[in-house]
Amino acid sequence: MALEAWLWRWGWGWGQRCPGRPGLPGPGPGPATLIRFLLLLGPVAADITDGNSEHLKREHSLIKPYQGVGSSSMPLWDFQGSTMLTSQYVRLTPDERSKEGSIWNHQPCFLKDWEMHVHFKVHGTGKKNLHGDGIALWYTRDRLVPGPVFGSKDNFHGLAVFLDTYPNDETTERVFPYISVMVNNGSLSYDHSKDGRWTELAGCTADFRNRDHNTFLAIRYSRGRLTVMTDLEDKDEWKNCIDITGVRLPTGYYFGASAGTGDLSDNHDIISIKLFQLMVEHTPEEENIDWTKIEPGVNFLKSPKDNVDDPTGNFRSGPLTGWRVFLLLLCALLGIIVCAVVGAVVFQKRQERNKRFY
Repeated sequence: MALEAWLWRWGWGWGQRCPGRPGLPGPGPGPATLIRFLLLLGPVAADITDGNSEHLKREHSLIKPYQGVGSSSMPLWDFQGSTMLTSQYVRLTPDERSKEGSIWNHQPCFLKDWEMHVHFKVHGTGKKNLHGDGIALWYTRDRLVPGPVFGSKDNFHGLAVFLDTYPNDETTERVFPYISVMVNNGSLSYDHSKDGRWTELAGCTADFRNRDHNTFLAIRYSRGRLTVMTDLEDKDEWKNCIDITGVRLPTGYYFGASAGTGDLSDNHDIISIKLFQLMVEHTPEEENIDWTKIEPGVNFLKSPKDNVDDPTGNFRSGPLTGWRVFLLLLCALLGIIVCAVVGAVVFQKRQERNKRFY
């Protein structure tokens, strides 16, 4: 169990996507799979919680061949705005200005542990930094409510994963396209002018626009741990992007995807959404919790506002606000005074020592 946890922490738990099955990312025969197989042969098999056992939940999935092509709706999913259903993809927005579109699952999800794989494509004719705005993937209390956050409502309740392609903040050091995560209990507002920096929990740079091969994103939520991974290099393997613990998400929310364009535009396409149930054991205390009553949140030692991104997607301390500058100057002044006093004492003792030799 400990060995498997170590492998998972270092990114081997998901392994490769299933070869020969385009559009269906899933765990492949990585090192952790061999470890599990060997452990199952031993006497400790009963102690193993196989958190990678996945079961496709079709009621929460969007898979080809689509039903309802040419219409504005389909079984299990509702469309809104500029969304268009074709035989090959669901286009949330065309490569046109001032468009918003979304697609939302009919059924609320009551799974405590789940993993979602999204096959998507963002492309257009705009050159560098002349395209926008991006896609948002949602797990929220409300559905089909248009708004300013990538075509959906602000002050939402739940989880959002933003695939942002345009830097609105000219002072930012992050490299776009950029993937970020936000958890909201309705009290926070997404600041587009700062690319959501003040409410971002974590993020990473991800070059997913105008790729000539399939691009995938995976979101896993299990026992308070939220993980986001990407497959953007056509290598059939996952790359870590975000890993956060202490995340609280209730059951009974809805999955959805939305996109928006402004003065700049792109095609934002969803090819498939596949939701898997993770077979994870919970304690009796956890089983007795009413998961529908949980308020979305994160157990953070400090506010996300104290985090500022760097070009690699990591975080460092926040900007030097007024009180931080004051404390920094005060510490520097005290340091100079201490050094001066120590230097004076040392100099005086040396002078006294030298007098004794004359």
